[in-house]
Amino acid sequence: MSTVKKSLTPHLPRQKRREVVENDEFAAFTRRIIRAHGRRVATGDVEALRDLLALSTAIDQAVCEAVIGLRAFGYSWAEIGQRLGISRQAAQQRWGDRP
Repeated sequence: MSTVKKSLTPHLPRQKRREVVENDEFAAFTRRIIRAHGRRVATGDVEALRDLLALSTAIDQAVCEAVIGLRAFGYSWAEIGQRLGISRQAAQQRWGDRP
């Protein structure tokens, strides 16, 4: 018999996983755009090289935002790390100190 008083112990039910809609197609579309931008730079548009490099910063910010959102949604560091092919500790060290 449990001695924990349910009225004093908050129970936060794990949120259900949201249905993923068209993420694979959207990611493929995004990759095509980035590659097309690289090809455009490669044809002599040297001025756009800086913009292409800035995309890596935007991607890092988007990943950070996604991780923060997944944590708020109830995903653990272990689940996030597993999807990224890194350890729980590595994921937490990289994104854990974000607001």
